[in-house]
Amino acid sequence: MTTAIKGGKIYKSGEFLPNELFVVDAREKAGLESETGSDFDFERVINADNSFILPSFCDVHVHFREPGQSYKETISAGSKAAAHGGYTTVCTMPNLKPAPSTLDALNVQLDLIKKDADIEVIPYGTITMSQNGRGELSDMKALAPHVCAFSDDGRGVQADGLMRDAMYQAKELGKLIVAHCEDESLLREGKVRESEWKQIERDLKLADETGSGYHVCHISCKESVEVIRDAKKSGVDVTCETAPHYLVFDTDYLNAFINRWPELGGRFKMNPPIKDIADKNALIEGILDGTVDMIATDHAPHSAEEKSRGFLKSPNGITGLECAFSALYTYLVKTGIISLEHLVKLMSVTPRERFGLEQNGFTVVNLDKDYKLDASKFLSLGKCTPFDGNMLNGLVELTVMNGKIVYENLEK
Repeated sequence: MTTAIKGGKIYKSGEFLPNELFVVDAREKAGLESETGSDFDFERVINADNSFILPSFCDVHVHFREPGQSYKETISAGSKAAAHGGYTTVCTMPNLKPAPSTLDALNVQLDLIKKDADIEVIPYGTITMSQNGRGELSDMKALAPHVCAFSDDGRGVQADGLMRDAMYQAKELGKLIVAHCEDESLLREGKVRESEWKQIERDLKLADETGSGYHVCHISCKESVEVIRDAKKSGVDVTCETAPHYLVFDTDYLNAFINRWPELGGRFKMNPPIKDIADKNALIEGILDGTVDMIATDHAPHSAEEKSRGFLKSPNGITGLECAFSALYTYLVKTGIISLEHLVKLMSVTPRERFGLEQNGFTVVNLDKDYKLDASKFLSLGKCTPFDGNMLNGLVELTVMNGKIVYENLEK
């Protein structure tokens, strides 16, 4: 199959493509010219044999660490990693220095994005001024025109009244509240599971009361799926995401891995932690019945030294942008759990619909390509992923945004 690209439009044999792209039969130049009615000069011809052209992916939950911790990741490295993974739009979480709680602070990040980003990078604004789930609200009105939504990711908003006020203001500004849910009082009691779903339950009641659009980050347990499913049935304006690692791994796998390779335990250290097989199955069921709306990577790089301290002493966070599609295709599509179309919906369509983001590109993936993941070749500064060394299927060959190639696999 041959694919021709000219002026950002795709000309490909026999398939409809999203984003109002003009598609004709491009097997022969003469056939293309007869369809377009004009002389057609090929800007670029790409051999796409055994490949699929998919709408480019959108990740609403990444950490690019800049400004503040550029030794872990930068806008430049993070955006290149995203393009490598087939993404052309990402939304960056606000646990930065300075935290984007005022327009002046946000402008530091916006300047870096303008200078260094290879793809579309849209920041979050914080919910609270100190991005700690407490105190006073950020300058949401000033931030709103420049951010995708509001979140204190990494910290749950602890006070009911504060979250209620945030929801009212976000609704007035036409923005979502995006919540990392973690009740710190329950966490101190060692109730990790309850700290997630209990705060989701509280927030769902507040979202129902305020009418605010509400999105839940990285759900990881069956109770979270259940309360969100019930809230959707009752008409609450709620969506949620989970991450690839919660859909593939469980505590049995985790414990066996750490017992065998304790020095590599850092690649499984994230927050929220991986749960039991019953939780993994509940998340998959949530994807199948529409309770779980999208998959985000929670791409959260750290230095190699930080992640070399074993499971208990490594910081929370793993990298995910460069292997998410392959991992999900391998473990969910190839196994018959979901269709390729459903995976594209979870990774591209629904995130853009919920966050009001336009489709801006496409990615070419070779679904017949098997490869052993070598995270040392990641373009991200962070190389730590639980999928390192796994045999995966489905390789991203090309990513195009607004007619510009932002990633191309040259090792063919």
